[in-house]
Amino acid sequence: MPELPEVETIRRGLNRDLRGRKIIGLWTDWPKYFSAITSGKLQKGEATFRRHVLGKEITGVTRRAKNILIHLEEKSGGEHLLLVHQKMSGHLMIGKWQRANRKLLQELEEKWQNQKWIPAAPKGPLADPKNRFIRVVFFLDNGEMLALSDLRRFAKLVCGPKKLVLNLPELKKLGLEPLERAFTYKKFREALDRKRGRVKLVLLDQTRISGVGNIYADEILWFSKIHPLRRIEFLKDIEKKTLYRAIKFILKRGLRYRGTSIDDYRDARGRRGKYDLVRYAYQREGEPCRRCGVKIRRIKIAGRSAHFCPACQTLRHRMS
Repeated sequence: MPELPEVETIRRGLNRDLRGRKIIGLWTDWPKYFSAITSGKLQKGEATFRRHVLGKEITGVTRRAKNILIHLEEKSGGEHLLLVHQKMSGHLMIGKWQRANRKLLQELEEKWQNQKWIPAAPKGPLADPKNRFIRVVFFLDNGEMLALSDLRRFAKLVCGPKKLVLNLPELKKLGLEPLERAFTYKKFREALDRKRGRVKLVLLDQTRISGVGNIYADEILWFSKIHPLRRIEFLKDIEKKTLYRAIKFILKRGLRYRGTSIDDYRDARGRRGKYDLVRYAYQREGEPCRRCGVKIRRIKIAGRSAHFCPACQTLRHRMS
């Protein structure tokens, strides 16, 4: 699943290229994606969703945790939000595609068989096989398109008045934004107050700190020299300060390298991120630690993988 650096990279690309554009059409082969807030109630269905988005101008793109928020303005001045959660395999892209026909598919490589849309340009980032699962297309007034590629069809799209979208339970319960100035050590400590459990799982708790997933939790703990099985309630204050600094450093580093493209993630123009080329621990099982040379290990914690260096990240007390 795209995490904070990936979602923020996409958001920045969308915000740069979508502002001032108007949505003039919509295509999908998976209507189950769509929900709209009407009369204060969340309703499933493509028809209602269409009424909320078509004809509206995009005024900006923001983010809350792993959710992308596309701001839409009506002529009357009312503001709507289009919320997109890309889930496991989804990513939003801007570009130009054309409807595939039998002749075109016969001319292309086997990877494009059974696809309904293909890039207008046969070469370039959009032709990456990870970008070929186009499920939703928003047609823009400048001839470009905003498309969702989503192999597993798990993504979610919700539209409605701004105030009502921001009051959705899944947004209200989210924790601190670790890239904002308001993310101070004091706020971090308060978020961890009375929290118990393995530190790796606490980092994944979106109600405490938003946007951290499996990739960056492993990286943060490696950088902090904290074993993923350590219990958060037993960490010393100096360790919590180290953890706090590591969260900010690693997430900014992930953003600087434009995200991790080990699997499905691509940016808003279909390009790979480069953080996977410089990662410290995640999916480096059996490789030498970049600090001490001891081989990285992998364990399971509550069904999630955790990668760590057994020499740098020691489990000091078996019960802590």
